[in-house]
Amino acid sequence: MELVVRPAKTLNGTVSVPPSKSYTHRAIILASLARGTSMIYNPLYSEDTLASIEACKRIGAEIITGKDNDLQIKGVFGRPQNPKDEIDVKNSGTTLRIMTPVCSLCNEEVFLTGDESIRKRPMQPLLDALEQLGVSTTSNNGLPPVSVRGPLGGGKCMIRGDVSSQFISGLLIASPLAAGETDIKVLTDLKSRPYVDLTLDIIEKFKGSVEKCQDSFRIPGEQIYESTNYVIEGDYSSAAIMLAAAALTDSEVSIDNLQLESKQGDRKIIDILRFMGANLRAEGNTITLTGSGDLDGIETDLSDTPDIVPAVAVLGSLAKGKTLIKNVGHLRFKESDRLKAMTTELKKMGAKIKEGKDSLEIHGVDALKGAKLHGWNDHRIVMCLAVAALRAEGESTIDGAESIPVSFPGFVEKMQGLGADMTIKT
Repeated sequence: MELVVRPAKTLNGTVSVPPSKSYTHRAIILASLARGTSMIYNPLYSEDTLASIEACKRIGAEIITGKDNDLQIKGVFGRPQNPKDEIDVKNSGTTLRIMTPVCSLCNEEVFLTGDESIRKRPMQPLLDALEQLGVSTTSNNGLPPVSVRGPLGGGKCMIRGDVSSQFISGLLIASPLAAGETDIKVLTDLKSRPYVDLTLDIIEKFKGSVEKCQDSFRIPGEQIYESTNYVIEGDYSSAAIMLAAAALTDSEVSIDNLQLESKQGDRKIIDILRFMGANLRAEGNTITLTGSGDLDGIETDLSDTPDIVPAVAVLGSLAKGKTLIKNVGHLRFKESDRLKAMTTELKKMGAKIKEGKDSLEIHGVDALKGAKLHGWNDHRIVMCLAVAALRAEGESTIDGAESIPVSFPGFVEKMQGLGADMTIKT
């Protein structure tokens, strides 16, 4: 499928962004491990979160979709069942990396696999940590498919923090249910730290206990998660894409369903846009951006917020002066190598962008040109290239549009509602 985009001078209207994918994953998994029945209100239904639902059903959770699309989840009381067959996480790296430690609570071997993209995602740091905690593991030279055989008993482990914060989130979610105390020491700088903070926040909501130090975590064993009713907030990663589109055009766009005090690290997009000169105002749970397309380049460290890097790269491509995005080498281990993907595709559009080992250096241009673009089978790449195409001269086509529902079902329709000329071509 291709996404066809034509330039737009203005965007106007109010739009709701999808619920947070990160919170939805974690709420589903924690409710599935808890004692009793939880209600998850306003969950995101995307290909990724559906993978977590199916994985949790495989370990014994009973999950029912209610009339308002809320989720009713009866948990396994801290004792996940041994799945009869392998767990297929499809394209969901979050499901894979959290459910691998969860499945290590089982006392029989559990296999986890996924699609072609997932089978290229590194898992060795997580598997090494699980081995230190007494779990037997196998993999394809550190890549999926993987298997784990527990039960996870606690102990001490060390793990790198510069590949994926999801490794640590998975350990933090599973370890309270281990037989003994677990001590996790992070050996390197922890990239994407806000995602770990988000995990700790929701663990607390389900009555779990984790003691956090500067570079380590202590988790008492034999805990039980308690069922709870939980409302999923709006997703700042998705909001970043819509706000970038508004900032690059002569527009007034309001986005509701956003908690201004959210623990989501990607709320940093608000500060970035202000530093670049965009006019934003907040009222209640609504953020309004009045755009003119007139932005200034910035230097910014996005090590903690990798999901907004593609959007900031597009903003920098059309901003005055130089934009430098630093400390983002871990983007090479996402659904695609996102540094290479954005550099390659934006160059096709006439952007002046240079890829470093862990950075992007961009010198803004007045306008981009329409082009035939590759979406790298990556939902964020496709959507952010679509935003760039709004400020291009001529039509752009982006392949891989079928990946968009991984995180943002309804993206094209919402952009059309704001006045964008976007269509899906099969």
